[in-house]
Amino acid sequence: MLTLHHLNNSRSQRILWLMEELELEYEVVFYERNPKTMLAPKSLRDIHPLGKSPVVTDGDRILAESGAILEYIVDEYGEGRLRPERGTDAFLRYRYWMHYAEGSAMTPLLVKLICREVKKNAPLIVRPIAAAVAFGVDQQYTDPQIALHMNYCEAELGKSTWFTGESITAADIQMSFPLEAASSRVDASKFPRIIDFVARIRDRPAYKAALERGGPYEIG
Repeated sequence: MLTLHHLNNSRSQRILWLMEELELEYEVVFYERNPKTMLAPKSLRDIHPLGKSPVVTDGDRILAESGAILEYIVDEYGEGRLRPERGTDAFLRYRYWMHYAEGSAMTPLLVKLICREVKKNAPLIVRPIAAAVAFGVDQQYTDPQIALHMNYCEAELGKSTWFTGESITAADIQMSFPLEAASSRVDASKFPRIIDFVARIRDRPAYKAALERGGPYEIG
């Protein structure tokens, strides 16, 4: 049976959502972040050396990285669901968005999160300088890059209902994390299609069931 090693407020929420969409039987092992550092507990390293979440075990197999896990579950258990047919243009788009989410979209969002933490938590003696540097990084790199990616996703969602076409796929589940994160960290009012996408995924019964199974989910 599939077992998800689930960290609160993390990318592993996507795995819960996928398994609920596919109506799979699975187990969940819960882990909590350190309230001060927000890091995962060391016990996750007993499962995978990096100590990150999500991690999924399937028998003797240990799977890490959100995109790889989503693809594995869809391929092994999806029975053709939530994935376009191989060899089609839709499948190429599906594969692209599966990799784009973490490979491109999340980078500036992560930098913005780090800059925010620097502004808030740098030692008092250096906080003004650290905050000025973080502000400069946001102005010169982070905010323009986030806007670039948001405009790109907004335009792509104007071509079809979901990222790969008219039916939801695991690529949309993969894209949910960066778009939810972006919506919480920048003013998303200029991106109505992204706002609609986030609202639609949150309205899905499987998404709601994943929240019930995994507990509160917030992206700061």
